[in-house]
Amino acid sequence: MHVDAGRRSGAVLERTPCRDLRNPLSETLQKNIALIGFMAVGKSAIGRSLATKLRRRFVDLDRVVERIEGSKVREIFERRGEAYFRQLEKRTLEEVLQAENQVIATGGGVILDDENLKLLREKALLIGLSAEVDVLLARAGVDIKRPLLQGDNRRERVEDLLRQRAPRYAQAHIMIDTSHLTVDQVVKKIIGILAAEKKPSDGKSKS
Repeated sequence: MHVDAGRRSGAVLERTPCRDLRNPLSETLQKNIALIGFMAVGKSAIGRSLATKLRRRFVDLDRVVERIEGSKVREIFERRGEAYFRQLEKRTLEEVLQAENQVIATGGGVILDDENLKLLREKALLIGLSAEVDVLLARAGVDIKRPLLQGDNRRERVEDLLRQRAPRYAQAHIMIDTSHLTVDQVVKKIIGILAAEKKPSDGKSKS
């Protein structure tokens, strides 16, 4: 009996039919769609909504890691350290990407690993979500579940991390600034881009 990657990893999935004849994208974009971007940019909310619209399986990579480890991301950072978390994240991503026709919301730091970024570009249409620093801070609020935002000067921390990660986020096939857009507006923009392009390409489409 075949068991898909989501089941083997205990993935948090929202199952939908693999094909929908009423959905023109179902025939042209069978490969995965993966969302990358900084924490609090909206990857999970946008990914879940996009998966529903496209009638695809939704995978939240952080939730899959938590299911495997039996601990929240914050607890993994505190007890085992970031290096341990990144290795677990890497193994989980490799397994999740064995399946197709998914919308995957990744963790903000998944692109720090060269092999992760290469695999995402090969196995998925990679969509980079961005937002202004003030917007990210407002969305993050005082969320203690975000281990990399702990400390006094959150703005400085966000700015430093964004500088480090910006060149990697920029390797997405498509970039979208979500600063002044709602979840629904971002989803509509993505669907519009997909419909126009029909299939992923190596070039970038910036919005």
